[in-house]
Amino acid sequence: MRAQFRFRIRIILGVILVVASLVLLRLYFVQIVYGADYSAKADAQFTSGDTGLFDRGSIYFTRKDGTLISAATLATGFLVALNPQTLTDPQAAYQAIYQVASSTMPAHDVFMADAAKTQEVYIEVAHHLSETQGTQLAQENIPGVEVLRERWRYYPGGDLAAHSIGVVGFGAGNTLTGQTGLEAQYNQTLERSGNGLYKNFFAQIFSNLGNLLVNARSAREGDVITTIEPEVETRLVADIAAANAQYTSNTTGGIIMDPKTGAIIALGSYPTFNPNDLTQTDSSQLANPLVEHVYEFGSIMKPITMASALTAGAVQPDTTYNDTGCIHVDGARICNWNYHAYGVIPMLDIIKYSLNVGASFVAEQLGQTRMREYFTKVFGSKTGIDLPNESGALIGNLFKPQQIYYDTASFGEGIAVTPMQMIRALGAVANGGTMVTPHLVRAIQLDNGITRTLDWSKTVSVFSPAAARETTVMMDALWDDELAGGKVRIPTMSVAAKTGTAQLPTPTGTYYNNRFLDSEVAFFPSFDPRFIILLYTVDPKHTIYAADSLTPALNDLVHFLIDYYAIPPDRGFATSTPAP
Repeated sequence: MRAQFRFRIRIILGVILVVASLVLLRLYFVQIVYGADYSAKADAQFTSGDTGLFDRGSIYFTRKDGTLISAATLATGFLVALNPQTLTDPQAAYQAIYQVASSTMPAHDVFMADAAKTQEVYIEVAHHLSETQGTQLAQENIPGVEVLRERWRYYPGGDLAAHSIGVVGFGAGNTLTGQTGLEAQYNQTLERSGNGLYKNFFAQIFSNLGNLLVNARSAREGDVITTIEPEVETRLVADIAAANAQYTSNTTGGIIMDPKTGAIIALGSYPTFNPNDLTQTDSSQLANPLVEHVYEFGSIMKPITMASALTAGAVQPDTTYNDTGCIHVDGARICNWNYHAYGVIPMLDIIKYSLNVGASFVAEQLGQTRMREYFTKVFGSKTGIDLPNESGALIGNLFKPQQIYYDTASFGEGIAVTPMQMIRALGAVANGGTMVTPHLVRAIQLDNGITRTLDWSKTVSVFSPAAARETTVMMDALWDDELAGGKVRIPTMSVAAKTGTAQLPTPTGTYYNNRFLDSEVAFFPSFDPRFIILLYTVDPKHTIYAADSLTPALNDLVHFLIDYYAIPPDRGFATSTPAP
């Protein structure tokens, strides 16, 4: 009997412990996981009868130490609405609202016209009042004026990475949804169904005990955690804005990426916009040039041509040719940028001195079929970056029989690619011949507190490791010996670089003689790179060459990243020879 009694006591205690554990777990979900939601539910009692409080997940930047910094969140305050049927003194109401919300309310005549719509019972006339403003106005108890709680999308960084973070706006069904950038790409993750407080508690717990590494499109209802480092983003934006201002360019852009993983550390385009205030922003300005616009990038294409030919065995590093300064191909004249004839020189000098005649020689050795195959493998598909409206490359000239199209493509004219495609391709040179998938989001933090890492492991092998390394040696020599006359050389750090200057195409298919696109790329340390940087500027004035317009910004970013990330030196002396 005693044994049976003890057994029953143990069962009862076990049941009590299980129930207590579930209660504690439920309290955790109520107070921690869904605390903000319950608070919002309480606030919703003060919203208008036909609408609830706007709800949406957050987007975060990630500092180098892993700290999350808000990029897109929700701000809470008040809106002001009129009930014309009970509004007794429209003029007094206008003056009272104007005192606290002058910047967000309509003009006087518009307000009075709304106040005269006596068939209506609810007209919103001011938004985004602070707690102080809303409380002050509510205390006046003006007949016909309602002060109601509201929430709206807020971007703490202002224009920081605005093109890529994106904006929300009214879509189908008059609901706020992501319209551009990550807001649109991850809209299904960020939007809220409104029934989060009533999910089956036990199903939610046990459905998330599986694999925490998921496909980028499979995570739902959470916060988006990006790879963008806010300090690096701030520095990049400052540098491209300064370059754009100095040369009054049409636009200037830049991307900083980890060439081994495809993680985008910073990206930006100037001019930009402030997503907190779109009243003066044309819809065309919301497009992201880094993935939606294509450009003829000029000579930064030469490393792609060289790596392709070295991989195919069409040339070797010690192959030589006779550089005559100018050649004629299919009746067209191709010349070096300085029209200088260099005589018999090796492949390294083609990259080091950026020789168009040399790139043409490499293209001819590679042959049309193989060049088309390599360039199609590199640029024939989109990058797969997690941003909407990505454009594809324009490489149709490589399917024509005339050799001139292959020669010009070898030095980056006659074919056009997006900046994201360009950095991905050059990243393959930095990454031993393998292209990665560029991406902006590294994880989704689900509403139940679990963080799921996204899988971006897909890669494409395009060059041989030997060809990538040999091309890197050539780019390394350019940075050390040629760029800015060797003044940017870093005694303790190898840097591989290439500049490019391309004539801008006219609407009729010819080229301007006095308008250019400058571009420049660098990755470092050259033979085990931590970062790759791509910069470009469209139609800079009072200059022609990228070595002048972009090198100061590129050099600044290289030194900033070395210092900020404490990247250890890979050599102890100044040389263009690769580190062992």
